[in-house]
Amino acid sequence: MEAHPPYRSTGDQHTATGLSVISDVDAAVMEIEVHGRWSRRLCLDVFTAMRDCLAEQPLAIIVDLRDLSDLDAASTTMWLTASRAANSLRPPARLVLSLPPTRQLASHLRRLGAVRFLPIYATMKQARDAVEGRLPSINRLQLNRLRPDPCSASMAADAVSLACAAWGLPDLADSGRQIMQTLVSNAVEHGSADVSLAISLRGTGLHLAVHDGDHELSSQNGAAYIESSSVARPGTGLQVLDSRASAWGAVPTRDGKVIWAILHPRRRPPS
Repeated sequence: MEAHPPYRSTGDQHTATGLSVISDVDAAVMEIEVHGRWSRRLCLDVFTAMRDCLAEQPLAIIVDLRDLSDLDAASTTMWLTASRAANSLRPPARLVLSLPPTRQLASHLRRLGAVRFLPIYATMKQARDAVEGRLPSINRLQLNRLRPDPCSASMAADAVSLACAAWGLPDLADSGRQIMQTLVSNAVEHGSADVSLAISLRGTGLHLAVHDGDHELSSQNGAAYIESSSVARPGTGLQVLDSRASAWGAVPTRDGKVIWAILHPRRRPPS
């Protein structure tokens, strides 16, 4: 279930095939809702959605299986594989399932002993409370309610510089500034409401997220949103994201959407 960046994700592409994906405002916790009868097609869609989420290096993933019909527990391998993939991230992501305890799938996972590393909760509230209570402490810088003016983009870029200096990531400062300035500029130009940003340290990488109150996501994973106000400016928009970010994407939130990007230090050749 390895992600090959750049990998762009959006919840819209999954909804019609029995899946929906939603994120919190800084893409730290992802939720995947799976519904309908388990099949080869749904298995492939779940694999793709899970790879999407793992590419963002979240801190936790909650999978809602309450509306999944899987009478013979055929999806067991998928959840075991996803758990191993989440645990292989640095830092590891916490994967939990929401599933009534009387379901065949829940019983099968318990018999296998999987609940030791793959917790199962009867309700989404229980799953969310459990995840929130065990999220690892990370370095994070957050700015809320940015003003809809050009100065906001410069302020956001300066925040990236401060974060990189504080966290010992000077090699990522230039690329991080350009990416954050692009994301915030587009949010401001599109007149998005309640723009906020979050900069966080995810393992050895720098995670950038810009949240706004606009629910619209393009069919091309946020590409139209980024490009529409960047066409006349070479070196901005998609070109910046594709060339500078290890991965990037757009995901719905409960009150809008978040455009995210992650950067990793380049490996230096051995001397």
